[in-house]
Amino acid sequence: MTPDMSISATSILQDATELAPEIIRLRHALHRTPEVGLELPRTQEKVLEWLEPLGYEVSLGKDLSSVTAVLRGGAASDIPAGERPTVLLRGDMDGLPLAEKSGVGYASQTGDTMHACGHDLHTSMLAGAATLLAERRDSLAGDVVLMFQPGEEGYDGASYMVREGVLEAAGKKVDAAFGIHVMSAMEQSGVFTAKSGPIMSASDGLFVTVRGAGGHGSAPFAAKDPVTAAAEMVTALQVMVTRQFNIFDPVVISVGVLRAGTVRNIIPETAYFEATIRSFSHEAQQKLQASVPALLEGIARAHGLEVTVNYNNEYPTTINDESETLFARNAVEELFDSTGYQAMRDPLAGSEDFSRVLNEVPGSFLFLSALTPGADVATAEYNHSPYATFDDSVLSRGTALYTHLAVSRLQALRASAEH
Repeated sequence: MTPDMSISATSILQDATELAPEIIRLRHALHRTPEVGLELPRTQEKVLEWLEPLGYEVSLGKDLSSVTAVLRGGAASDIPAGERPTVLLRGDMDGLPLAEKSGVGYASQTGDTMHACGHDLHTSMLAGAATLLAERRDSLAGDVVLMFQPGEEGYDGASYMVREGVLEAAGKKVDAAFGIHVMSAMEQSGVFTAKSGPIMSASDGLFVTVRGAGGHGSAPFAAKDPVTAAAEMVTALQVMVTRQFNIFDPVVISVGVLRAGTVRNIIPETAYFEATIRSFSHEAQQKLQASVPALLEGIARAHGLEVTVNYNNEYPTTINDESETLFARNAVEELFDSTGYQAMRDPLAGSEDFSRVLNEVPGSFLFLSALTPGADVATAEYNHSPYATFDDSVLSRGTALYTHLAVSRLQALRASAEH
Protein backbone atom coordinates (compact mmCIF):
# COMPACT_ATOMS: atom_id res chain seq x y z
CA MET A 1 0.00 0.00 0.00
CA THR A 2 1.40 3.40 -1.02
CA PRO A 3 1.78 5.75 1.96
CA ASP A 4 0.11 9.18 1.93
CA MET A 5 2.58 11.61 0.38
CA SER A 6 0.24 14.49 -0.41
CA ILE A 7 1.77 17.89 0.31
CA SER A 8 0.12 20.85 -1.36
CA ALA A 9 1.98 23.66 -3.09
CA THR A 10 -0.43 26.07 -1.40
CA SER A 11 0.60 24.96 2.09
CA ILE A 12 4.28 25.21 1.17
CA LEU A 13 3.90 28.77 -0.10
CA GLN A 14 1.83 29.79 2.92
CA ASP A 15 4.37 28.37 5.37
CA ALA A 16 7.28 29.97 3.50
CA THR A 17 5.52 33.33 3.72
CA GLU A 18 4.98 32.90 7.46
CA LEU A 19 8.63 31.95 7.95
CA ALA A 20 9.87 34.93 5.93
CA PRO A 21 10.75 37.20 8.89
CA GLU A 22 13.10 34.56 10.30
CA ILE A 23 14.65 33.90 6.88
CA ILE A 24 15.22 37.63 6.43
CA ARG A 25 16.89 37.89 9.84
CA LEU A 26 19.25 35.08 8.92
CA ARG A 27 20.02 36.71 5.57
CA HIS A 28 20.86 40.05 7.24
CA ALA A 29 23.08 38.33 9.80
CA LEU A 30 24.96 36.56 7.03
CA HIS A 31 25.22 39.77 5.00
CA ARG A 32 26.86 41.62 7.88
CA THR A 33 29.66 39.05 8.21
CA PRO A 34 30.57 37.76 4.73
CA GLU A 35 33.47 35.35 4.32
CA VAL A 36 35.49 34.51 1.23
CA GLY A 37 36.80 31.21 -0.10
CA LEU A 38 36.63 27.69 1.24
CA GLU A 39 36.78 28.46 4.95
CA LEU A 40 33.64 30.17 6.23
CA PRO A 41 33.55 29.36 9.96
CA ARG A 42 31.07 32.07 11.01
CA THR A 43 28.73 31.24 8.16
CA GLN A 44 28.95 27.53 8.89
CA GLU A 45 28.16 28.21 12.54
CA LYS A 46 24.98 30.12 11.65
CA VAL A 47 23.82 27.31 9.36
CA LEU A 48 24.47 24.69 12.02
CA GLU A 49 22.55 26.71 14.60
CA TRP A 50 19.57 26.81 12.25
CA LEU A 51 19.71 23.09 11.47
CA GLU A 52 20.34 21.89 15.03
CA PRO A 53 16.68 21.50 16.14
CA LEU A 54 15.44 20.08 12.82
CA GLY A 55 16.64 16.48 13.05
CA TYR A 56 18.92 16.32 10.00
CA GLU A 57 21.89 14.00 9.66
CA VAL A 58 24.65 16.60 9.42
CA SER A 59 28.22 16.15 8.23
CA LEU A 60 30.95 18.75 7.79
CA GLY A 61 33.55 19.08 5.09
CA LYS A 62 37.13 17.96 5.62
CA ASP A 63 38.90 20.37 3.27
CA LEU A 64 36.37 23.19 3.43
CA SER A 65 33.72 24.44 5.85
CA SER A 66 30.80 22.88 4.03
CA VAL A 67 27.62 21.53 5.60
CA THR A 68 25.79 18.50 4.21
CA ALA A 69 22.41 17.77 5.78
CA VAL A 70 20.30 14.67 5.02
CA LEU A 71 16.60 14.39 5.82
CA ARG A 72 15.01 10.93 5.75
CA GLY A 73 11.48 10.90 4.39
CA GLY A 74 8.99 9.02 6.51
CA ALA A 75 6.86 7.96 3.53
CA ALA A 76 9.87 6.07 2.16
CA SER A 77 10.45 3.97 5.27
CA ASP A 78 9.24 0.88 3.40
CA ILE A 79 12.14 1.23 0.92
CA PRO A 80 15.55 -0.15 1.91
CA ALA A 81 18.25 2.38 2.71
CA GLY A 82 20.32 3.16 -0.36
CA GLU A 83 17.39 2.64 -2.72
CA ARG A 84 15.11 5.52 -1.78
CA PRO A 85 14.38 8.38 -4.15
CA THR A 86 16.81 11.19 -3.34
CA VAL A 87 16.92 14.85 -4.34
CA LEU A 88 19.70 17.38 -3.69
CA LEU A 89 19.22 21.11 -3.14
CA ARG A 90 22.25 23.40 -3.22
CA GLY A 91 22.95 26.84 -1.74
CA ASP A 92 26.38 28.47 -1.94
CA MET A 93 27.56 30.55 1.02
CA ASP A 94 30.66 32.62 0.16
CA GLY A 95 31.08 36.33 -0.48
CA LEU A 96 33.51 38.42 -2.51
CA PRO A 97 36.64 40.46 -1.63
CA LEU A 98 34.84 43.72 -2.28
CA ALA A 99 34.17 46.79 -0.11
CA GLU A 100 30.41 47.28 0.10
CA LYS A 101 28.87 50.57 -1.07
CA SER A 102 25.21 49.51 -1.20
CA GLY A 103 24.08 51.72 1.68
CA VAL A 104 21.73 49.10 3.16
CA GLY A 105 21.20 49.12 6.91
CA TYR A 106 22.67 45.65 7.32
CA ALA A 107 25.78 46.25 5.19
CA SER A 108 28.97 44.27 5.64
CA GLN A 109 30.85 45.07 8.83
CA THR A 110 34.16 43.65 7.62
CA GLY A 111 35.22 46.60 5.49
CA ASP A 112 36.70 44.54 2.66
CA THR A 113 34.25 41.71 1.90
CA MET A 114 30.67 41.72 0.65
CA HIS A 115 27.84 39.43 -0.35
CA ALA A 116 27.69 41.09 -3.76
CA CYS A 117 26.45 37.98 -5.58
CA GLY A 118 23.52 37.10 -3.32
CA HIS A 119 24.90 33.93 -1.76
CA ASP A 120 23.55 35.12 1.59
CA LEU A 121 20.09 34.83 0.03
CA HIS A 122 20.86 31.34 -1.29
CA THR A 123 21.98 30.13 2.14
CA SER A 124 18.95 31.65 3.85
CA MET A 125 16.46 30.27 1.34
CA LEU A 126 17.94 26.79 1.68
CA ALA A 127 17.83 27.08 5.47
CA GLY A 128 14.18 28.08 5.20
CA ALA A 129 13.53 25.05 3.02
CA ALA A 130 15.26 22.90 5.63
CA THR A 131 12.61 24.00 8.12
CA LEU A 132 9.66 23.45 5.79
CA LEU A 133 10.92 20.04 4.71
CA ALA A 134 11.54 18.95 8.30
CA GLU A 135 7.94 19.89 9.13
CA ARG A 136 6.83 17.59 6.29
CA ARG A 137 9.24 14.78 7.06
CA ASP A 138 6.59 12.14 7.63
CA SER A 139 5.08 12.70 4.17
CA LEU A 140 8.29 12.89 2.14
CA ALA A 141 8.53 10.14 -0.47
CA GLY A 142 12.30 9.89 -0.21
CA ASP A 143 15.41 11.53 1.17
CA VAL A 144 16.64 15.10 0.72
CA VAL A 145 20.28 16.21 0.69
CA LEU A 146 20.99 19.88 1.44
CA MET A 147 24.33 21.11 0.07
CA PHE A 148 25.56 24.25 1.86
CA GLN A 149 28.66 25.04 -0.19
CA PRO A 150 31.61 27.38 0.34
CA GLY A 151 33.98 28.60 -2.35
CA GLU A 152 31.81 29.10 -5.43
CA GLU A 153 33.52 32.39 -6.30
CA GLY A 154 36.57 30.98 -8.04
CA TYR A 155 37.51 28.33 -5.48
CA ASP A 156 35.58 25.42 -7.03
CA GLY A 157 34.01 24.45 -3.74
CA ALA A 158 31.52 22.16 -5.48
CA SER A 159 34.30 19.91 -6.71
CA TYR A 160 35.54 19.51 -3.12
CA MET A 161 32.07 18.55 -1.93
CA VAL A 162 31.55 16.13 -4.81
CA ARG A 163 34.90 14.46 -4.00
CA GLU A 164 33.94 14.27 -0.33
CA GLY A 165 30.70 12.48 -1.18
CA VAL A 166 27.87 15.00 -1.10
CA LEU A 167 26.10 13.28 -3.97
CA GLU A 168 26.09 9.95 -2.07
CA ALA A 169 25.44 11.42 1.39
CA ALA A 170 22.05 9.70 1.69
CA GLY A 171 23.48 6.29 0.81
CA LYS A 172 23.12 6.42 -2.99
CA LYS A 173 23.81 8.94 -5.72
CA VAL A 174 21.04 11.53 -5.81
CA ASP A 175 18.45 11.17 -8.56
CA ALA A 176 18.11 14.88 -9.27
CA ALA A 177 19.73 18.14 -8.16
CA PHE A 178 18.47 21.72 -8.15
CA GLY A 179 20.07 25.09 -7.49
CA ILE A 180 18.76 28.66 -7.42
CA HIS A 181 20.79 31.83 -8.01
CA VAL A 182 19.44 35.31 -7.34
CA MET A 183 20.17 38.22 -9.66
CA SER A 184 20.11 41.90 -8.71
CA ALA A 185 18.76 42.68 -12.18
CA MET A 186 17.67 40.61 -15.25
CA GLU A 187 13.88 40.35 -14.70
CA GLN A 188 11.18 41.90 -12.52
CA SER A 189 11.53 40.90 -8.88
CA GLY A 190 10.30 37.43 -7.99
CA VAL A 191 10.45 35.99 -11.50
CA PHE A 192 12.27 32.70 -12.03
CA THR A 193 14.05 32.03 -15.31
CA ALA A 194 15.93 29.10 -16.81
CA LYS A 195 16.51 27.12 -19.98
CA SER A 196 17.46 23.56 -20.83
CA GLY A 197 20.89 22.78 -22.24
CA PRO A 198 23.82 25.13 -21.63
CA ILE A 199 22.73 27.88 -19.24
CA MET A 200 26.13 29.19 -18.15
CA SER A 201 29.51 29.05 -19.85
CA ALA A 202 32.63 27.12 -19.03
CA SER A 203 35.44 29.26 -17.66
CA ASP A 204 39.18 28.91 -18.24
CA GLY A 205 42.11 31.13 -17.33
CA LEU A 206 45.00 31.99 -19.67
CA PHE A 207 48.34 33.27 -18.31
CA VAL A 208 51.06 34.08 -20.85
CA THR A 209 54.64 35.29 -20.47
CA VAL A 210 56.56 36.25 -23.63
CA ARG A 211 60.38 36.38 -23.27
CA GLY A 212 62.73 38.20 -25.58
CA ALA A 213 65.83 40.34 -25.18
CA GLY A 214 65.74 43.93 -23.98
CA GLY A 215 67.32 46.87 -25.75
CA HIS A 216 67.04 50.51 -26.69
CA GLY A 217 63.79 51.65 -28.22
CA SER A 218 65.68 53.31 -31.06
CA ALA A 219 67.26 50.02 -32.17
CA PRO A 220 64.67 47.23 -32.04
CA PHE A 221 66.72 45.18 -34.56
CA ALA A 222 69.31 44.73 -31.83
CA ALA A 223 66.73 43.37 -29.37
CA LYS A 224 63.97 40.79 -29.39
CA ASP A 225 60.78 42.68 -28.75
CA PRO A 226 58.20 40.75 -26.68
CA VAL A 227 55.71 43.62 -26.78
CA THR A 228 54.91 43.42 -30.49
CA ALA A 229 54.66 39.63 -30.26
CA ALA A 230 52.29 39.88 -27.28
CA ALA A 231 50.18 42.43 -29.15
CA GLU A 232 50.00 40.08 -32.13
CA MET A 233 48.96 37.25 -29.82
CA VAL A 234 46.13 39.29 -28.34
CA THR A 235 44.80 40.10 -31.80
CA ALA A 236 45.35 36.58 -33.11
CA LEU A 237 43.25 35.12 -30.28
CA GLN A 238 40.28 37.16 -31.48
CA VAL A 239 40.82 36.02 -35.07
CA MET A 240 41.12 32.41 -33.94
CA VAL A 241 37.70 32.61 -32.27
CA THR A 242 36.06 33.62 -35.55
CA ARG A 243 37.99 31.20 -37.78
CA GLN A 244 38.36 27.99 -35.80
CA PHE A 245 35.12 27.85 -33.83
CA ASN A 246 31.50 27.44 -34.89
CA ILE A 247 29.59 30.69 -34.45
CA PHE A 248 26.63 28.65 -33.18
CA ASP A 249 28.82 27.23 -30.39
CA PRO A 250 30.31 30.54 -29.28
CA VAL A 251 33.63 31.26 -27.62
CA VAL A 252 34.64 34.47 -25.83
CA ILE A 253 38.26 35.44 -25.10
CA SER A 254 38.86 38.69 -23.22
CA VAL A 255 42.32 39.91 -22.24
CA GLY A 256 42.02 41.74 -18.93
CA VAL A 257 45.69 42.11 -18.00
CA LEU A 258 48.50 43.32 -20.28
CA ARG A 259 51.83 44.40 -18.83
CA ALA A 260 55.26 45.19 -20.26
CA GLY A 261 58.10 47.64 -19.80
CA THR A 262 58.91 50.53 -17.53
CA VAL A 263 59.57 53.52 -19.82
CA ARG A 264 58.79 54.28 -23.47
CA ASN A 265 62.34 54.11 -24.87
CA ILE A 266 63.32 50.71 -23.48
CA ILE A 267 62.35 47.44 -25.10
CA PRO A 268 61.64 45.14 -22.14
CA GLU A 269 62.75 41.54 -21.77
CA THR A 270 59.26 40.24 -21.07
CA ALA A 271 55.61 40.95 -21.73
CA TYR A 272 52.74 39.37 -19.85
CA PHE A 273 49.01 39.06 -20.33
CA GLU A 274 46.04 37.25 -18.82
CA ALA A 275 42.70 36.38 -20.37
CA THR A 276 39.42 34.82 -19.37
CA ILE A 277 38.03 32.27 -21.82
CA ARG A 278 34.36 31.30 -21.97
CA SER A 279 32.74 28.51 -23.96
CA PHE A 280 29.39 26.73 -24.02
CA SER A 281 30.18 23.08 -24.74
CA HIS A 282 32.62 20.45 -23.52
CA GLU A 283 33.86 20.07 -27.09
CA ALA A 284 34.69 23.76 -27.47
CA GLN A 285 36.43 23.86 -24.09
CA GLN A 286 38.62 20.87 -24.99
CA LYS A 287 39.47 22.36 -28.39
CA LEU A 288 40.45 25.67 -26.79
CA GLN A 289 42.80 23.91 -24.40
CA ALA A 290 44.76 22.58 -27.39
CA SER A 291 44.35 25.43 -29.89
CA VAL A 292 45.23 28.43 -27.73
CA PRO A 293 48.71 27.26 -26.63
CA ALA A 294 49.49 26.06 -30.16
CA LEU A 295 48.63 29.48 -31.59
CA LEU A 296 50.68 31.42 -29.06
CA GLU A 297 53.69 29.12 -29.31
CA GLY A 298 53.59 29.43 -33.09
CA ILE A 299 53.63 33.24 -32.95
CA ALA A 300 56.49 33.21 -30.47
CA ARG A 301 58.56 30.94 -32.75
CA ALA A 302 57.86 33.19 -35.72
CA HIS A 303 59.36 36.12 -33.78
CA GLY A 304 62.29 34.09 -32.41
CA LEU A 305 60.97 34.43 -28.87
CA GLU A 306 60.11 32.11 -26.02
CA VAL A 307 56.67 31.88 -24.46
CA THR A 308 55.24 30.20 -21.38
CA VAL A 309 51.53 29.45 -21.67
CA ASN A 310 49.56 28.37 -18.61
CA TYR A 311 46.05 27.32 -19.61
CA ASN A 312 43.98 26.56 -16.53
CA ASN A 313 40.64 24.77 -16.69
CA GLU A 314 38.30 26.33 -14.16
CA TYR A 315 34.58 25.52 -14.36
CA PRO A 316 32.87 23.39 -17.04
CA THR A 317 29.72 24.45 -18.86
CA THR A 318 26.61 24.42 -16.68
CA ILE A 319 24.15 22.23 -18.58
CA ASN A 320 20.53 21.88 -17.49
CA ASP A 321 18.79 18.57 -18.10
CA GLU A 322 15.77 19.11 -20.34
CA SER A 323 13.26 17.04 -18.37
CA GLU A 324 14.41 18.35 -14.98
CA THR A 325 14.19 21.94 -16.24
CA LEU A 326 10.64 21.33 -17.47
CA PHE A 327 9.85 19.82 -14.09
CA ALA A 328 11.28 22.90 -12.36
CA ARG A 329 9.25 25.22 -14.59
CA ASN A 330 6.08 23.31 -13.73
CA ALA A 331 6.96 23.54 -10.04
CA VAL A 332 7.32 27.32 -10.30
CA GLU A 333 3.99 27.64 -12.07
CA GLU A 334 2.25 25.41 -9.53
CA LEU A 335 3.40 27.80 -6.81
CA PHE A 336 3.12 31.16 -8.55
CA ASP A 337 1.14 30.55 -11.80
CA SER A 338 2.57 31.20 -15.26
CA THR A 339 3.64 34.75 -14.40
CA GLY A 340 6.28 33.38 -12.04
CA TYR A 341 8.44 31.91 -14.81
CA GLN A 342 10.15 33.45 -17.83
CA ALA A 343 12.04 31.18 -20.23
CA MET A 344 15.61 32.30 -20.93
CA ARG A 345 16.46 32.85 -24.57
CA ASP A 346 20.25 32.79 -24.27
CA PRO A 347 22.69 31.36 -21.73
CA LEU A 348 24.84 33.61 -19.57
CA ALA A 349 28.60 33.91 -20.13
CA GLY A 350 29.21 33.76 -16.39
CA SER A 351 30.31 30.44 -14.90
CA GLU A 352 29.20 28.24 -12.00
CA ASP A 353 30.68 25.31 -10.13
CA PHE A 354 27.19 23.80 -9.77
CA SER A 355 28.24 22.52 -13.19
CA ARG A 356 30.25 19.91 -11.26
CA VAL A 357 27.02 18.52 -9.82
CA LEU A 358 25.12 18.64 -13.12
CA ASN A 359 28.00 16.78 -14.79
CA GLU A 360 27.27 13.88 -12.42
CA VAL A 361 23.48 13.85 -12.06
CA PRO A 362 20.50 15.29 -13.94
CA GLY A 363 19.17 18.52 -12.60
CA SER A 364 18.45 22.17 -13.24
CA PHE A 365 19.86 25.55 -12.23
CA LEU A 366 17.40 28.46 -12.08
CA PHE A 367 17.76 32.20 -11.68
CA LEU A 368 15.52 34.30 -9.43
CA SER A 369 15.33 38.05 -9.92
CA ALA A 370 15.78 39.99 -6.68
CA LEU A 371 15.47 43.42 -8.27
CA THR A 372 14.91 45.90 -5.45
CA PRO A 373 11.66 47.94 -5.35
CA GLY A 374 11.82 51.04 -7.53
CA ALA A 375 14.87 49.87 -9.48
CA ASP A 376 14.93 49.66 -13.27
CA VAL A 377 15.90 46.29 -14.78
CA ALA A 378 17.92 48.08 -17.46
CA THR A 379 20.01 50.21 -15.09
CA ALA A 380 20.12 48.30 -11.77
CA GLU A 381 23.56 47.43 -10.45
CA TYR A 382 24.45 43.89 -11.46
CA ASN A 383 25.81 41.05 -9.33
CA HIS A 384 29.41 41.62 -8.20
CA SER A 385 28.96 45.38 -8.06
CA PRO A 386 29.80 47.02 -4.69
CA TYR A 387 26.46 48.84 -5.12
CA ALA A 388 24.39 45.71 -5.79
CA THR A 389 21.27 45.24 -3.66
CA PHE A 390 18.80 42.35 -3.44
CA ASP A 391 15.12 42.34 -2.55
CA ASP A 392 14.36 40.47 0.69
CA SER A 393 10.81 39.75 -0.48
CA VAL A 394 12.05 37.01 -2.84
CA LEU A 395 13.40 34.93 0.06
CA SER A 396 10.05 33.28 0.74
CA ARG A 397 9.65 32.50 -2.99
CA GLY A 398 13.05 30.83 -3.17
CA THR A 399 12.35 28.90 0.02
CA ALA A 400 9.00 27.74 -1.34
CA LEU A 401 10.50 26.60 -4.63
CA TYR A 402 13.37 24.70 -3.00
CA THR A 403 10.81 22.93 -0.82
CA HIS A 404 8.32 22.21 -3.59
CA LEU A 405 11.04 20.93 -5.92
CA ALA A 406 12.18 18.40 -3.32
CA VAL A 407 8.67 17.33 -2.32
CA SER A 408 7.24 17.00 -5.83
CA ARG A 409 10.33 15.44 -7.41
CA LEU A 410 10.45 12.77 -4.70
CA GLN A 411 6.77 12.04 -5.30
CA ALA A 412 7.37 11.70 -9.04
CA LEU A 413 10.39 9.44 -8.51
CA ARG A 414 8.41 7.21 -6.15
CA ALA A 415 5.48 7.03 -8.56
CA SER A 416 7.79 6.17 -11.45
CA ALA A 417 9.46 3.40 -9.46
CA GLU A 418 6.07 1.83 -8.69
CA HIS A 419 5.00 1.57 -12.33
